[in-house]
Amino acid sequence: MSQSPEPAAEHLLLIVEDDAAFARALKRSFERRGGYRVLLAASVEEARALLETESPERAVVDLKLGTASGLAVVQALHEHDPEMLIVVLTGFASITTAVEAIKLGACNYLVKPSNTDDIDAAFTRTPGDAGAPVAARPTSIKTLEWERIHEVLAETGFNVSETARRLGMHRRTLARKLGKRGVP
Repeated sequence: MSQSPEPAAEHLLLIVEDDAAFARALKRSFERRGGYRVLLAASVEEARALLETESPERAVVDLKLGTASGLAVVQALHEHDPEMLIVVLTGFASITTAVEAIKLGACNYLVKPSNTDDIDAAFTRTPGDAGAPVAARPTSIKTLEWERIHEVLAETGFNVSETARRLGMHRRTLARKLGKRGVP
């Protein structure tokens, strides 16, 4: 008589995302795939409060949480448990925030739209790949501009007025550029 295989160990996953609909969809998707028990937080404060009673092994953190930066969550999670696997998920990717996320303890950085398979794979991917292909396509001026804007936005805690001042541009001009990128 053959024995059925043991069920996979359940991972406690924390999703820190301020878009409630997206967070619920991601939660359902991870729970359906099995092997996950999922907690939700919508802010830095909620994530810190959960850490008082829970010890997640894995976390998915949105980079932009309202007016706050998800990098503060990454830092808090890493301080709570340096072994925790943290994936930063963002629609506002930049080289600067990717580097900072990794420095603060994230194991990976994914650009939206990413699905549950992408995120799950990011948890198990081995860090550092010396064989990763180097992009042959040069970076466009628009991409460089956006990366600089996002870098300064992150430095100012997503304060649009201060970002515009530091970049030497009118606040309305910056607001229009952010609006085109879907940044409120």
